[in-house]
Amino acid sequence: MTRFRNLRGGPLSPGLYRAINRKVGSAQREWDMIAGGDRILCAVSGGKDSLGLLWILNERRKRVPIRYELFAGHIDPGFPGGSSDKLAAFCRKQGFSLEVEHTTDGPAAHKEENKENPCFYCSRMRKKRLFEMAQRLGCNKIALGHHKDDLIESLFLSMCYAGEMATMRPKQDFFGGEISVIRPLAYVDEADLVRFSKALEFPEFPTGCPTDGKSKRSEVKEVLSVLYARNKKIKGNLFRSMSRVRREYLLDRSLEK
Repeated sequence: MTRFRNLRGGPLSPGLYRAINRKVGSAQREWDMIAGGDRILCAVSGGKDSLGLLWILNERRKRVPIRYELFAGHIDPGFPGGSSDKLAAFCRKQGFSLEVEHTTDGPAAHKEENKENPCFYCSRMRKKRLFEMAQRLGCNKIALGHHKDDLIESLFLSMCYAGEMATMRPKQDFFGGEISVIRPLAYVDEADLVRFSKALEFPEFPTGCPTDGKSKRSEVKEVLSVLYARNKKIKGNLFRSMSRVRREYLLDRSLEK
């Protein structure tokens, strides 16, 4: 039996990893995420999701027949109290040379002109810089740590604040397919990633963002948590509904044409 270990070398139960790995494998197969010869840039923010994704993608390289290269990249938003240096040191201990780009996008996002939605500006700039980093490194894929809860929350954010029904796809092609964004954790529950992070004893790397925990996404997460507590089937139904769209029962006038 495979013996997994946490960061201190202590034994780690393989059950949780296998449960997450099965969902990662399903998402990769269904969305054709990774092919032989891919050069994948894993975007590492320092949170549990991105660190877990980096660990899992690296571990899978030892066990799947597909051969791909894996790189780690971090966009430092530039907040006082950030910990990009500590994150880079941590990644070195795990065998990764973390590519770090220092920016001032975080403080810029919180200026008066962006006060309505600083997260949108920061996210847009981070995505732009990740594309540029991937091109510099010769990567054709960017792996992001978004999980099942993120996809559901994004659906509600789009409906509540953009007036449209949209979310993040597990795989999206950009620039005519030159670069693809993949989300291998798309089928994984956030709660499982929290348990996994604690089991591996990942340290915390705060960004220093003043909006952390106060964003519109946090508000949506709070509302959804109430629904989930009342009925355990709701979360699964919401997730499945995104692939079972019945346009004839929506207010889509284009169908009349």
